Amino acid sequence: MTTFQTEAGAVPPPDAVHPRDSSPDTPTSVSRLNETIRDFVQKWGAVWVEGEITAWNLRGGHVFGRLKDAAGDGLLSFRMWSSTLQRTPGDLKVGDRVVACVKADYFVKTGDFSFTVSAMRHTGLGDQLERLERLRSALRAEGLFDPARKKALPFLPHVIGLITGERSDAEKDVHRNAELRWPHVRFRTVHAAVQGDRCVPETLAALATLDADPEVDVIIIARGGGDPQSLLGFSDERLVRAVAAASTPVVSAIGHENDHPLLDEVADLRASTPTDAAKRVVPDVTEQRALVQQLRSRARTRLTQRVGHDIAALGQLRSRPVLRDPESMLTGRAQEVVALSSRGRDVMARRWDAAARATAELRASLRALSPGATLDRGYAIAHLPGGGIVRDAAQAPAGADVVVTVGRGSFAARSAGEIAETGADAASSAN
Repeated sequence: MTTFQTEAGAVPPPDAVHPRDSSPDTPTSVSRLNETIRDFVQKWGAVWVEGEITAWNLRGGHVFGRLKDAAGDGLLSFRMWSSTLQRTPGDLKVGDRVVACVKADYFVKTGDFSFTVSAMRHTGLGDQLERLERLRSALRAEGLFDPARKKALPFLPHVIGLITGERSDAEKDVHRNAELRWPHVRFRTVHAAVQGDRCVPETLAALATLDADPEVDVIIIARGGGDPQSLLGFSDERLVRAVAAASTPVVSAIGHENDHPLLDEVADLRASTPTDAAKRVVPDVTEQRALVQQLRSRARTRLTQRVGHDIAALGQLRSRPVLRDPESMLTGRAQEVVALSSRGRDVMARRWDAAARATAELRASLRALSPGATLDRGYAIAHLPGGGIVRDAAQAPAGADVVVTVGRGSFAARSAGEIAETGADAASSAN
């Protein structure tokens, strides 16, 4: 960058100084000032104005004229290109009251300020626009414009339904751009009038036909822009409600930036142009292939890392002693098992001997206490016929039958009665 040397030091050239930073010592250039004004003016965008035509000069197919403010002395110079003039009512003339969509232009080279008209109509259309705004407010209050009710578009539609004018540029743009992005895309096109009295009924019929087709996944209603008068059909309440009730997602591709027909509000997606609609309805095959390749590469990397990690883990496991010689664990435990088995046999033998001795002692005790052992020593037991044991001589009076049990068997006997003590003593002495 070239600089100028002054007493205050290096000074940047005027082209490098922004107007807001200018001063007597660092002035800006005319070109830089004009560029700044142009950039500022371009931010205004399009504006609708109302006024009276005071000049209407046709030169080279273009119109250069002026609008006068009906409420004051304000004047506005405008120009209208031939392409716009073709869409403008042909009866416009000096003295007509009109509404116009104008956009400010500022020419850097000459410093001239002008307005370019993109649409113009008689003032009577303003009332119609007012009615449309009231309808817009009513439909919004009903929730027809609510984003929550809008349906999502399919990622890759099998068949795209297209409603547009016959042999129109919009149809060509949609087909060309969609096929560039996805060569195998399929369309089902229904032609309809895109302006005039036939616009609404034919568009409604086309929408019903495509919405009833189970193969159609998304419907595009396309038109290549136009003046507000020609777009009125796409703000018809019947069409708006039909689009809201459609089960198939609908894309509005009217392609008009200054006026938004009600179709843009109720459609599931608004595209700025038919070309934009084609780009947003089908994916880009190149991008999808790149994405697939990226995902495959990531999957390959992750799988390689996982296999490498598992191989390393398996190597660590195989390096452990127990896996190098699995029998060593059994060999080391074999002696312990033999010792435990021998110990178990010894313990069981000792417990068996102790139990045998205890059983013998119990058997001897039981045998000593057994009545049979007492009878073997010469004792006898006398039983009465009723089964009772004679414990007192009075229980067996003389002549009573008794059963006497001895060590080896039993025999019947008859009681001789109670023996006198003296007799017993005599018998004892005789013995």
